Amino acid sequence: MRLLLTRHGQTDWNVAGKIQGSTDIELNETGIKQAEATKEKLLGENIDVIISSPLKRARKTAEIIASGRDIPLIFDNEITERCFGKFEGKTAKEFNFDEIWNYKLNKQYEDAESTGALFTRIENFLEKIKKEYQDKTVLLVTHGGVTVPIRAKLEGIPEGMEVLRGLGIDNCEVKEYEI
Repeated sequence: MRLLLTRHGQTDWNVAGKIQGSTDIELNETGIKQAEATKEKLLGENIDVIISSPLKRARKTAEIIASGRDIPLIFDNEITERCFGKFEGKTAKEFNFDEIWNYKLNKQYEDAESTGALFTRIENFLEKIKKEYQDKTVLLVTHGGVTVPIRAKLEGIPEGMEVLRGLGIDNCEVKEYEI
């Protein structure tokens, strides 16, 4: 399976440096333009299916990319952004954001989805689509936090790294993998 991976376009919370997590934030004007540019970039790609997070920012990005093309668009809760609990809406300066990406979270972070649980959820999702879309090209439209376990898994970065947050991708950046 050929996997194209992208992150949703920019939101006002991205600009403000706020942690979005499972909070359902809309794209801003720049995010819409980024999604349109990604659509143009991917026009020559033979995409069999687009699978997107149902959160508004990813959904809108996927809808823009799919517009005018006959590509099935599926929304899957398994690739929604990681829940950051009480830290959603805060900036990384208001708490130790690197610490929340430690593979084993401290008790202080127990209301957030753990890094281990996120990895398990995403690895199970990848196995599911690998079986279902064998010999197909799949575009995933998801979130920065979800791109971390995808990249770790597909690029052979070991679980348990001290800090994983540097593996996220930029808004509407596209990565390609064969799995």
